[in-house]
Amino acid sequence: MAEEASRTPKQECCGLLAGREGVISEIFPATNALWSATEFEIAPQELFRIFRAIRDAGLEHMGIYHSHPGGPAAPSARDIERAFYPEAAYFVISVEAKAFEIREGRVEELQIRMV
Repeated sequence: MAEEASRTPKQECCGLLAGREGVISEIFPATNALWSATEFEIAPQELFRIFRAIRDAGLEHMGIYHSHPGGPAAPSARDIERAFYPEAAYFVISVEAKAFEIREGRVEELQIRMV
């Protein structure tokens, strides 16, 4: 994820994360359809294609990641508002990476270990 963020230092990068049994093993980079430094959106067709690739690989969708270039590794108000997948972990990459559970507007930081 950090490598992906370094490729687009002036706009938010984004993508999905997948794996099995609570372990994320695959990253599925996506295009930020908004080309913005302050928000991201994955186009519906691309999102569908990625979900299909996750399913075809026998994996589970486990998370969504995006970067905050020049901002904190914490969800913004817009991130919280647009958290449509309550079962997913939301990873925010900045100088540091953190993950959050976002359900019904409540944010809780998850304990993660990057390897």
